Amino acid sequence: MASMFPYNNYDRALRKIFQPDLVDDFFTTPLATVMSDAAFKMDVEDTGTAYVVTAELPGVSRDEIDVELNEGRLSISIDKKETEEDKAKNYLHKETHEWSATRGIYLKDASTSGLSARLENGILTVNVPKQDEKANVTKISID
Repeated sequence: MASMFPYNNYDRALRKIFQPDLVDDFFTTPLATVMSDAAFKMDVEDTGTAYVVTAELPGVSRDEIDVELNEGRLSISIDKKETEEDKAKNYLHKETHEWSATRGIYLKDASTSGLSARLENGILTVNVPKQDEKANVTKISID
């Protein structure tokens, strides 16, 4: 097929075969937008004495969020469920749905004490204090 169309005309050839709008959307839409249901935005800031992790979670309530620190790995999990009240309504078109997502980051010097989390206006903020880094190398003398 490469011999059928010059390299610079591939775009025009694809437009003839496929619907133009679909081709444009496929090649111009960022992957993050396509996967927006599977993930959420998360930022990690190093303040020197602690890490501040913020996650954008609009429409998610406190009881749908699970935050845990396990051996230096901070995980934020969301399990968004439709309420029974919403399911009882007779919608003609509805764009909300149930979804779940997990994001995590490894923070090697994270302390397990003094952790705090706050959800305000759809933004989850987790403060993770740092601990003094311990040397992982031990010299062994040879007899």
